[in-house]
Amino acid sequence: MDREAILENVRLWQSRIGEASQKWGGAQICAVTKTRDADTINLTWEAGIRTIGENRVQELMGKIDDLNPDFQLHLIGSLQTNKVKYIIDRVDMVQSLDRDVLAEELSRRAEAAGRVLPVLVQVNIAREPQKGGISEEELPAFLRRCARLPGIHVQGLMSIMPLVDDPEQVRPYFRRMRCWFDRLRDENLENISMDVLSMGMSDDCIVAAQEGSTMVRLGRALFGARP
Repeated sequence: MDREAILENVRLWQSRIGEASQKWGGAQICAVTKTRDADTINLTWEAGIRTIGENRVQELMGKIDDLNPDFQLHLIGSLQTNKVKYIIDRVDMVQSLDRDVLAEELSRRAEAAGRVLPVLVQVNIAREPQKGGISEEELPAFLRRCARLPGIHVQGLMSIMPLVDDPEQVRPYFRRMRCWFDRLRDENLENISMDVLSMGMSDDCIVAAQEGSTMVRLGRALFGARP
């Protein structure tokens, strides 16, 4: 896809997401950059993208030095504990915190690097066994354990919805995620803030924005089919 097509896509989806999320005060686009080269990714800055999300540590490390350094760089894919050391001082947020051992390793490495790492807790709202994420029942207790770790700061929630033909099928899951987000924000848990609700991707982002997402993760919608 050429430069003008990418810029047009970004502006189109910014408008669509802005309209769909108006009730909630707007939602930000996180450009999903898996398989995209740095030159292509950097084009999106011209159209106003400020946050990008990478799925794989190895791919990220291969292009990170060529990315616009002003991007907010989020790791959005499943993260193995043995890969934490590579990204701990290179990313601005980890969106896929889903287990205690990962929380502890992120905190330990962040402390050693002299920082507090922003994270989102991934929630498996649809209870899909093939996906990572904390269950609804485990979420409050998990957050309290995370709150005791000095090297991380939970700033919200993330969820990946089931793949469906009609995004209306997953509207109830988006609605439940927003309910959790609001409930936890109102509880004012110590060392936990609910600022970011990352949910919605290219196929279901409009429904997600309508139901209160503050960040949608768009790849194909912006860049076209993966090479």
